[in-house]
Amino acid sequence: MMDYEVLRFIWWLLIGVLLIGFVITDGFDLGVAVLLKLIGKNDDQRRVMINSIAPHWDGNQVWLVTAIGALFAAWPTVYAAAFSSFYFVMMLTLFALFLRPIGFEYRAKIDNDAWRNKCDWALTIGSAVPAVLFGVAFGNLLQGVPFYFDDILRLHYTGGFFDLLNPFALFVGLFSFLMLVNHGATYLQLKTEDDIKARSERISTLLSASCAVLFVLAGLWLYYGIDGYSVTSIIDTNGINRTTEKTVVISAAAWFNNYAKWPWLSLIPILGVLSFMVCALSSATKRHLLAFLSSAVALTMVIATAGVSMFPFIMPSSSMPAHSLTMWDATASQTSLQIMFVVACVFVPIVLSYTAWSYFVMRGRLNEQHVRDNSHSLY
Repeated sequence: MMDYEVLRFIWWLLIGVLLIGFVITDGFDLGVAVLLKLIGKNDDQRRVMINSIAPHWDGNQVWLVTAIGALFAAWPTVYAAAFSSFYFVMMLTLFALFLRPIGFEYRAKIDNDAWRNKCDWALTIGSAVPAVLFGVAFGNLLQGVPFYFDDILRLHYTGGFFDLLNPFALFVGLFSFLMLVNHGATYLQLKTEDDIKARSERISTLLSASCAVLFVLAGLWLYYGIDGYSVTSIIDTNGINRTTEKTVVISAAAWFNNYAKWPWLSLIPILGVLSFMVCALSSATKRHLLAFLSSAVALTMVIATAGVSMFPFIMPSSSMPAHSLTMWDATASQTSLQIMFVVACVFVPIVLSYTAWSYFVMRGRLNEQHVRDNSHSLY
């Protein structure tokens, strides 16, 4: 059987990969939906945009479902704490996501401009709200979440919904929103023609450069204005989690300790900033594939930066720092992690294979004439 500590680290990596997969795949269709009213100037253009993501949007959301399922199985304590602390955020995200299948599936059912306009707004709102709230959640994780465990390990959340809407979290929410909208714009460059493609190039050029600046500003704010967490001791007896029995210190710039220990990790945020700049330059010079790929790399580096900065913390507690959840003391049993690892090794390549195949089959660009000629078979 694989070593327990190695399994814990592997699952930290795998859940990070699932989050990155969700952000890259579902991120572009969230971004495209947000841009519907901005880039689509008439119904045909909006149909082109919708049908550019139509074959993939529901499959892309499987990444989110899988990540949440893996969170429940690998880090059950974190799952319980997150869904208790972020309950209203999760519910608001869920109800926003409900609007997306309504907008996709029912938009073309009634040949009425007012009805289609409502469906367009459903898609836009249902995509914009999650894009912001995902960032808000990460912004709060970096500041610590107000929760603690009692003597029998019942979790108590001591904050409220509006406490989550603090300045730094809203700033990260704005950054998250613009990243995903930019990713959607780079996808439209690959999948559309004429006016839609040209508008997408201009928007991506602006948003990519803006995201590079916001990423740097977020790092400076985190360094100078947000106290971080560091672990000085963790008790782990015979593989039994001692969730509340560790020593945690809160200090200025502590989220940058890992970069001081391993300077090469600084390449991750640096590559993130450079990728945003490459995306801006590629969009401006009409190198559409490079724009999309550099946007995907930028998203990957942003998630990786957050993970590396917080390591080994998963969910720090601002109420009782010693009750913070880390990857070393909040995991499922060794047997559970071992079984899930084997399952992941078998099925993840299968999922990746048919996902890649679906994108290959649906490759190519769409235009207004195509959606007019196939009005009864497309959205």
